[in-house]
Amino acid sequence: MRLGLIAVPVAFFAVFFAYPVAAIVSRGLKVDGAWQFGRLWDVLGESDIRHVLWFTTWQAFASTALTLLIALPGAYVFARFDFPGKQVLRAVVTVPFVLPTVVVGTAFLALVGRGGLLDELWGVRLDTTVWAILLAHVFFNYAVVVRTVGGLWSQLDPRQEEAARMLGASPLKAWRQVTLPALAPAVAAAALMVFLFTFTSFGVVQILGGPTFSTLEVEIYRQTSEIFDLSTAAVLTIVQFLAVAAILAVHAWTVRRRESALRLVDASVTARRPRGAGQWALLAGVLAVIAVLLLLPLAVLVQRSFDAPDFGYYRALTSADGGVFLVAPIEAIGNSLQFAVVATLIAVVIGGLAAAALTRRDAGRFVRGFDALLMLPLGVSAVTVGFGFLIALDEPPLDLRASWILVPLAQALVGVPFVVRTMLPVLRAVDHRLREAASVLGASPWRVWREVDLPMVRRALLIAAGFAFAVSLGEFGATVFIARPDNPTLPVAVARLLGRAGELNYGQAMALSTVLMVVCAVALLVLERLRTDRTGEF
Repeated sequence: MRLGLIAVPVAFFAVFFAYPVAAIVSRGLKVDGAWQFGRLWDVLGESDIRHVLWFTTWQAFASTALTLLIALPGAYVFARFDFPGKQVLRAVVTVPFVLPTVVVGTAFLALVGRGGLLDELWGVRLDTTVWAILLAHVFFNYAVVVRTVGGLWSQLDPRQEEAARMLGASPLKAWRQVTLPALAPAVAAAALMVFLFTFTSFGVVQILGGPTFSTLEVEIYRQTSEIFDLSTAAVLTIVQFLAVAAILAVHAWTVRRRESALRLVDASVTARRPRGAGQWALLAGVLAVIAVLLLLPLAVLVQRSFDAPDFGYYRALTSADGGVFLVAPIEAIGNSLQFAVVATLIAVVIGGLAAAALTRRDAGRFVRGFDALLMLPLGVSAVTVGFGFLIALDEPPLDLRASWILVPLAQALVGVPFVVRTMLPVLRAVDHRLREAASVLGASPWRVWREVDLPMVRRALLIAAGFAFAVSLGEFGATVFIARPDNPTLPVAVARLLGRAGELNYGQAMALSTVLMVVCAVALLVLERLRTDRTGEF
């Protein structure tokens, strides 16, 4: 039974992840059938590549530190304070995380770019500067810290810190010696997740960095699609793969510490209304940060989409211009929704089977090791995966290059880790004795799952599907290679419009980004209504 559950996810990842990545790497490092490992040192010895590696690492550390600095007060407010509109605001804070990076870059371009709000008000432009990239990364990852650290903070018993203060410790000393050590694993886990997302940043840097700044992911895209230097792209893919594997290993270690080191209390009893001027000032400060850093870029994006009279930019989406698009840009909405639905179904099936196998008591070492491998699609170059699809899946029996299914397959690779991470805690919480009792009474494995597990994990399954849908809707790195001109997705359409000169193209990009933002926000609000304290954190 265990091998039956894990066989399908293993086959899926082997065919649609490992095989395409291996194909593109081998294509780049093989010359006349011989491996050219010396190319590794040649590429890494180039000054431009060393600069890319340095900037990728430096900006990831800087983005992580800045995100923690800005988001930790928000994690405390959501964990310890009870105030009107908290649940709605919690969903709003999470919207940037599920937005495509292309939309994030577009929103900040409308705020800090040429003709943006800051340019109009004070003549200040921050695009093509590192500050625009860092702030956009904070915007994107704010919810990671709030959800990961705040979720644990809300379940820590506040009486421990109160006892330390009664023994004479100052508020700062009590927090530093009691609360901070308990939070340290969660803070480390959140920091590593933010570092992973910023280390592999693509859409944000591509749009805001211009020709000045380039991360590994952007450089892989440039070497692959513009210079056609597959050997350099292959070397950079290997470097990114090794770095991501190390990050995930550390992340898995910190998660294990967080899950086993603490005794938690019901989160519903720890939140209370703010008391005193200091706490009200903290709440006001956090709300101000959310308004300026998270809501303002989105509001400017929406405002820019309505700059043309009579909804001109939105009306322009309904006509094909005979240029970049073979169809009207508005058709990208239907394409994206259809692809996302199929990708969600695939991700739920593959992720559900993997999660079920990982929670079995007789899971072997191979199955437990597969748990870590499931996270790799979040860190390995999506550009490499997309281009690998074109190279590897072009011969029978897997000649899929001209098939529409290629796009949802690539999107599902990103959705599966979210499905697994959402369902695992709930499946592990099911008492295995219930399953054993049902089996003793003669129930088949399928009936045990249907009547014991499914009623308990139904809500988690819906939440997992919601995350997979939102993430699939915004996937860009792989889709930009495999989406056909007559079937563009929303992120690809936005990127193509931004890549063309002209006010109309810019306005249409803002309009499409607004549509994509609204669709993601609606999906997230529905997800938030389904959330429980046990299944709502990621």
